Amino acid sequence: MATLDVITGGDAQQALDRLTDIAPELGAWIADFAYGDVVSRPALDLRSRELATVAALTALGNARPQLEAHIGGALNAGCTPREVLEVILQMAVYAGFPASLNGVAAARTVFAARGISPE
Repeated sequence: MATLDVITGGDAQQALDRLTDIAPELGAWIADFAYGDVVSRPALDLRSRELATVAALTALGNARPQLEAHIGGALNAGCTPREVLEVILQMAVYAGFPASLNGVAAARTVFAARGISPE
């Protein structure tokens, strides 16, 4: 849960609780498998994992809420706004310009909510 707390800015339990009334199993899978087994592996630091997650969610193109959450998570893990944007821009080559444009829009939303500049 400590890793999920960093990503969510300290709201891990609240994020999982939002699933309790409709899909409690999903919250357990997220906590136990995604964060307990995979994200906690030692070979990559959290910054690297969050940048990889931002890249993957940008490439998917259909996970805007999760992309915004992980853009925030990348920032919480110590990534700069410029690093986050560079990963999103890189996806234009591999996932297409629409996916990258959607990623930039998600980053703009997160940056604005935090009052930060991409520079």
